[in-house]
Amino acid sequence: MHVPKDELEGNEKRPSLETVLGDLLDFEKLKYCSGCGICTAICPMAKLLPEFYNPRILLHNIPRGDEKVLKSPQLWLCAWCYHCYRRCPQNLNLPEIFQIVRRFAVECGYMEGFHRALEIIRKNIPLPVSCSYVCFHPERVIKNRQIVSEAIQQAVLNYTPENTEDASVIQSNENKVAIIGSGPAGLSAAHDLAKKGYSVTVFEALPLPGGMLRRCIPKYRLPKKLIDFDIMRLTDLGVEIKTNMPIGGKLNVKTLLEQGYDAIFVATGAHEDQNLTIEGKELSGVFNALDFLEKTNKKDVKLLNRVSVIGGGNVAVDSARTALRLGAKEVTILYRRSSEEIPASPWELKEAEKEGIKIEFLVAPKRILGENGKVTKIECVKMALGEQDVTGRRQPVPVEGSEFVIETDTVILAIGQFPNTVFLPKTVEITKQKTIATNPFTLETSSPSIFAGGDAALGSATLMEAILAGKQAAFSIDYYLRGLPLGPLEVVDKVFGVEKGGF
Repeated sequence: MHVPKDELEGNEKRPSLETVLGDLLDFEKLKYCSGCGICTAICPMAKLLPEFYNPRILLHNIPRGDEKVLKSPQLWLCAWCYHCYRRCPQNLNLPEIFQIVRRFAVECGYMEGFHRALEIIRKNIPLPVSCSYVCFHPERVIKNRQIVSEAIQQAVLNYTPENTEDASVIQSNENKVAIIGSGPAGLSAAHDLAKKGYSVTVFEALPLPGGMLRRCIPKYRLPKKLIDFDIMRLTDLGVEIKTNMPIGGKLNVKTLLEQGYDAIFVATGAHEDQNLTIEGKELSGVFNALDFLEKTNKKDVKLLNRVSVIGGGNVAVDSARTALRLGAKEVTILYRRSSEEIPASPWELKEAEKEGIKIEFLVAPKRILGENGKVTKIECVKMALGEQDVTGRRQPVPVEGSEFVIETDTVILAIGQFPNTVFLPKTVEITKQKTIATNPFTLETSSPSIFAGGDAALGSATLMEAILAGKQAAFSIDYYLRGLPLGPLEVVDKVFGVEKGGF
């Protein structure tokens, strides 16, 4: 799949990388990036893989247009969280810049970087299969999904305990650690703690492990059978996973400590839906988004003609795109702020619009109307942006007299989630945002021996941020149990590493 360099140079019809970028980008703006480093500082992949990935260095090398850039695995390690784009003072859209270069590399026959990236993912990320499908998106360039799946299978799925390097690095340790929740943060912490030799038990309330990976990520993004591979890697390391074990009542934090667990990591995610005070939400045909996604992941659901999704995050977009795949003829997302404020991934929004999903900005629901107990319409009101709120975004304000009605058969409420913390002892501090208060570097809570991370502490986070939190927690728990001092410098140096990522 490689085109020799002399053939590339002899093909006068193939434009240079600089020409391609010049046609599609503000090339001078790209070339003279100020190098402020914000993109790297907030990039979860740069923190997870500092030896292999640095978006600032990659961006600086792109204008050279040489083979090193085209062959680099760095091109394939962007996880598309768009944090860099949202915070870049020059508004450079790094994920889509890297996408353009990926596409050019594939057109030129350079696939080395893609295959090397898969190896890096397999060796360094605790949930390599799930991440390969959910975060790195090679199929956005290599349109043949069969080729992508086969490459991931060859690099990641062809696994037995005998051929993995994990078994050779497991240490020996007598301490026991309990992890509450088997989502990405909990499983990542379990992975790293098991490799350090700890006896790790994961407690999961649901019948199958995986948390939000299994419950809510749509099947078209992550085939559910592939989650089992990531789980198998952990059980082969000695991690015990106990399902159908909700925490609360007889089994709680206190009883876990009494059973001899030396540390507890709370990684329960954010599964409680924000309460939308709106008339008609009890009507048949009105769903909370997580319940809707969970239901559709378990069985096929047929939807009627018109679906309305209320919200603007990735869960709202996932719900809308899932509804379209379930037979809905018309799907509309209603978002109360403007296109500049919408938190969903820009790429997912573009894909949703390409599929025919409508996005109505500056619109909020006022009440849900129905007949015979079934939803039939939503009464909405137009919004205008006023003063900034605590998030720094301008507060939406209803426009008087702007009410209008949308006919609909199904309403999906995707207005955000928060964690369930009622099972925690009162010594664990809870924030005003209903998340668990933690030391941002060590993930320690206000109660000794209890740590927390992922959505339970961060609020809504990406898959990579949850994995990073799990690895961060494992490092901190290890230091805590060994009685070693743990401060910000230790975490930054030993978990996040130094700024690296050259070719």
